[in-house]
Amino acid sequence: MNVPRIGAFPKGYFDQLVARESLTIEDWIRASSGLGIEGVELYPKFLASSDVDYLRGLRRVADDAGLELPMMCSSPDFVDPRPGAWERAVHHMRECVDVMTELGRGRDWRSVRVLSGQRWPGVQHGPAVDRVVAGIDEVLRHAGERAVHVVMENHYKDGLWTYPEFAQRSAVFEEIIARIDSPWFGVNFDPSNAVVAGEDPVELLDRIVDRVVTMHASDRSLAPGYSVPDIEAHRGLGYPTGLVHGVTGQGLNDYPAILQRLCAHGFHGWISIEDGERQGANGMADIAASAAFLAKAVKTYWTARP
Repeated sequence: MNVPRIGAFPKGYFDQLVARESLTIEDWIRASSGLGIEGVELYPKFLASSDVDYLRGLRRVADDAGLELPMMCSSPDFVDPRPGAWERAVHHMRECVDVMTELGRGRDWRSVRVLSGQRWPGVQHGPAVDRVVAGIDEVLRHAGERAVHVVMENHYKDGLWTYPEFAQRSAVFEEIIARIDSPWFGVNFDPSNAVVAGEDPVELLDRIVDRVVTMHASDRSLAPGYSVPDIEAHRGLGYPTGLVHGVTGQGLNDYPAILQRLCAHGFHGWISIEDGERQGANGMADIAASAAFLAKAVKTYWTARP
């Protein structure tokens, strides 16, 4: 039986990995070999180069650590109204597809994440949706020829963006994915981003579960001194400071309900841990705890199924 595989996105080390001074992605891959994960999710700015020789070297580092490099967490902005921005977003995504083509050569799975873009002030809804759909369609033409999956995430905000995600609300997200029809397109489901949007992750999953092909296993908890009403009062004004990332399965998300639904619908893609509050040894211990929770869940809901 096909079962999900567990990876991790080193969110807690994001700034260090982008700077590539005190920590490189090669360092992190080597350090993560004992966390109980099977793969590492990348981000374009973690990479020093897109040259083939560099990418082959990076894959050798992963091979030596016994890890796959199956996912690229890319963040195009198809909504940006400035001249040439849409074309740059398409070009960036094609480059990400080419990177994953090389890193995933000979492997059975590779994907790049796609977003809609930022919620730029003054942008009209209809034309913005059209730009997003057209952009993803352009990327899919390139990705399909290279057997790379393009997965759109229900997202909040890239760490390097100014404005939140244009398609943060599920109504906009679902409007966009309903217009895209390709065997190489699917959804990267992140239940915590639904929480940040003030929506029910399980209800969203019930509506889109047939299109989910990868998942971000993030979880959110209330920070000390905060309550749900505090979060609701700040909803829509930016990232709610009272919600923090934590160990998967220990936060607000109903992971048993989420994972049971995914299993029932035949999901067997990559589940990538996204935990970003702690760094150093504590951060690595948190990722290991998340991996242990997910491994037990896969055994319970997938491999133990009659």
